[in-house]
Amino acid sequence: MSGTTAAAPEKGLPKKLRENLIAYSFIAPNFIGFCIFTLVPMVFAICLAFCDWDGAHAIEFIGIQNFVDLLDDDTFKASFVNTIVYTVGTVPLTLVCSLGLALLLNQKVKFRNLFRTVSFFPYVASLVAVAAVWNMIFSPSMGPINQLLAALGVAQENLPRWAAGKDTAMITVILFSVWKNMGYYMVIYLAGLQGTNPELNEAAELDGANKWQIFWNVTLPQLRPTTFFVIIMLTINSFKVYDQMYMITQGGPGNATMTLVYDIYNVAFVNTPRYGYASAISMVLFILVLIVTLIQFRGSSANE
Repeated sequence: MSGTTAAAPEKGLPKKLRENLIAYSFIAPNFIGFCIFTLVPMVFAICLAFCDWDGAHAIEFIGIQNFVDLLDDDTFKASFVNTIVYTVGTVPLTLVCSLGLALLLNQKVKFRNLFRTVSFFPYVASLVAVAAVWNMIFSPSMGPINQLLAALGVAQENLPRWAAGKDTAMITVILFSVWKNMGYYMVIYLAGLQGTNPELNEAAELDGANKWQIFWNVTLPQLRPTTFFVIIMLTINSFKVYDQMYMITQGGPGNATMTLVYDIYNVAFVNTPRYGYASAISMVLFILVLIVTLIQFRGSSANE
């Protein structure tokens, strides 16, 4: 009999499997939450878009009837157009304001940190509070903006009605959104400016370039990834806007500021519940956002 004994086999799971299980255990809570609160509702909404359901009776499959009904829905048409108008008005204006603010506050100016904080404050402030203040400032009857315009000689009957006027309500909401959100994107641009190469600016100055030429030909190209990110985020957030409309205009006057998300909310929860029809509108919104995002990605890839 040999004097050495065979090594006892290791008990339990193999080391590689244990490592995988540990890794999956960290991922599992987030993945389970994603499945329960995002994936399953999204799949259910897609299926529900082809059904008729009021939440009280049995679900009835009706094919593409909900999408056919959208073609004759004046509220849906108005909300679709308003969403496009809001996005076209908000995205470039917020982009320009946030970039300009970032360029200004990236300089060595006095009280720079204070100005950065003040610029970022509207974004973190309560939407209810800032919307109430905004409505008071732009009040048609006694708001300081209209009082200033009247003092400058604008006739009383020509003063804009802002959120109360059908022609000016969307402009009011766009201005409010730009003012509230530009501080957040200013911070993103400030981070992007910190990553630019100052030596390129110095080289351009030595070559005789002025400030505008340096910005356009040196600084802005270095900010292309940041700008692309900002455009994507602004576009997606603009397409799914709801809270600003609810707090400022409640979708009115009429349907002047009714957006797709606001229309989905009204169809599903305010009026007689039509969950299938609301899901059909949400599918239109999803496809719209997907198309615009893919176009932006392709445009960014072509420019690289």
